[in-house]
This record gives sequence, C-alpha cells and structure tokens, in this order.
Amino acid sequence: MRTLSRLATTLIAALALSGAAHAAPAGDIIKPMRGTLDQVTDHSLTLTDRRGAKVEVGLTDQTRINSVATGKISDIKPDSFIGTAAAPQPDGTLKALEVHVFAPSLRGSGEGFNPFESADGKVNTMTNGTVGKLVESNGRTLTVKYHDQQKTVIVPDDVPVVTLAPGDRSLLTPGAHVVLFANKQADGSLAARGISVGKDGIVPPM
Repeated sequence: MRTLSRLATTLIAALALSGAAHAAPAGDIIKPMRGTLDQVTDHSLTLTDRRGAKVEVGLTDQTRINSVATGKISDIKPDSFIGTAAAPQPDGTLKALEVHVFAPSLRGSGEGFNPFESADGKVNTMTNGTVGKLVESNGRTLTVKYHDQQKTVIVPDDVPVVTLAPGDRSLLTPGAHVVLFANKQADGSLAARGISVGKDGIVPPM
C-alpha cells in the first residue's frame, strides 16, 4: 500500500509540474476592459462592457490613445514590433489568437511576456517584442524577442491582424469599440492609462 501511495504521489507531482510548464507565466494578470463607448466628456467616458455592464472611466492628460485598423498577415515582417495574445502549446511554442503590429513610433510599448486575460475570460499570454526569424509557410512561424529573451509564435492564416498607430480623443465617439487599460484611484474610481480604439467600426481583437 505504501508503495502504491508513493507512486500516486509521484504521479500527481509529475502531472502538476507538466501542467505548470504549459501554463501562463507567473505574475499579475493583465485584465483589459473591453466594450463599446456610450458617452464621452472632457474628463471621463462611459462604456458598456461585453457583459452588458455600464462602466465610467476617467480621462487624464496622461491617457494614451491608439487607433486600431485592419491589417494583414503580410504586415508582420522581420524587425516589426508586435504584440500577440497567444495560447501556450505543449511543445513550448505559442499559438497566436491575434497579432497587432505597432507603428514605428510605438516601438517598445509594453515590451515583455505576461499573463493576459483574453476576451473569452481565459488566461493566456501577451508577448510584445521585435520579430526576429520569420518563416512563411501555412501562416507564419516567428520568433518574438523581448529584452534578452524570445518566444516562438505560430500565427495561423485565419488569425486577425491589426495595426496600431498613435491616435487622439477625436476617436472616442459613441459606438466605437475599445480595449481599455485602467488604474484604480485612491477613491476607488478608475482612470484610463491607455485606450485602443477601433477605426471604422473595427472591434479590437486583443
């Protein structure tokens, strides 16, 4: 019985370690707010999130605004600075759920590898970095370098690709779809530190 117990314990530990190897990275999970703008003033906006809740978020002089436009897979080139929400694969690679290609002036934005809550509520990963090696076959296989590390990312042909460029408050109009990153203030209110706004009715896929 003791031998069976030891074997069971060893098996459980091995399975736990195996699962951990393919899980999202440790650390605080990035949880963006996704929704549709209802109202915008000089100092705040109100949106309806994807669960149907109304949320008010403050705007400050430090709030960064980017526009999100339709891209194509050929926009992903060596030395492009990209971000990709992706799901970890058993072989250690990442399978892209979307790719956003930053304008040159936004190079370095959010560089790194972090756990990220996707639109479906699952925790996957977000990798922001520079494209190194790129193989064009059945989509794209590419290395994404960040700081002194890199990840291998598989980008299937049907994955949505968008481009991000600097924007301004003129993009914040009722009906626009946004992905918003906010900080909680001392009084419990929210203030937007960054907003990605879909142009021409686009729903940002990240």
